[in-house]
Amino acid sequence: MSYTIYLVEDEENLSEALQAYMEKEGWTVKLFQDGDKAQEAVEERPHLWVLDIMLPGTDGYQILKTIREVQGDIPVIFISARDQDLDRVLGLEMGSDDYISKPFLPQELIIRVKKLLTRVYGSESEENKKVDLNDYTIDPEARTVIDEQNERQIVDLTTKEMDLILLLTVQVGKALSREDIIEEVWGENYYGSERAVDDVVRRVRKKMPRIHLETLYGYGYRILSS
Repeated sequence: MSYTIYLVEDEENLSEALQAYMEKEGWTVKLFQDGDKAQEAVEERPHLWVLDIMLPGTDGYQILKTIREVQGDIPVIFISARDQDLDRVLGLEMGSDDYISKPFLPQELIIRVKKLLTRVYGSESEENKKVDLNDYTIDPEARTVIDEQNERQIVDLTTKEMDLILLLTVQVGKALSREDIIEEVWGENYYGSERAVDDVVRRVRKKMPRIHLETLYGYGYRILSS
């Protein structure tokens, strides 16, 4: 699958190096070196934003806020050279999917981008591999769930709800611990409570009542085929 990535970074040498590394992976990269121009492009829909925090004009926090308001579930990686702990916490709270602090090697960012793209969009071998479960059609590539019993309406899921469904339905019947789910859905940089998993599960059960999402008390969850 050919991905389009929007890279927002004002350091010219770094931005050009990152762009070159990403294009070697076969990705299409659109480069922004100030926040105002990036803000104007938020109506567009790339597969991923790589977003610096400190920028001329509109800063990365405001751009992320607008991305979440306009694009919803588009994945975002924050990069910054400022107070790492503060930026990481603020970025994750505002909805970034991953965080990398300067200085870093371009290869490190490439690894993180690959991992996030695979988690969100699935691997190439998984493309077009739809799952039919309890009259729901789950499409990993399109990231949609169709309710076949309700006039084929699309089930309105948030990013984390969709990530959870995709994670559990890829391996129906397999039990995953809360720790496993946190790592796969929220990422290694998540520092919040494991109760976030329970909250997402509760919302998924409400939106998809025919899904047999079983609680394994004291451990985690699994989806059953019937």
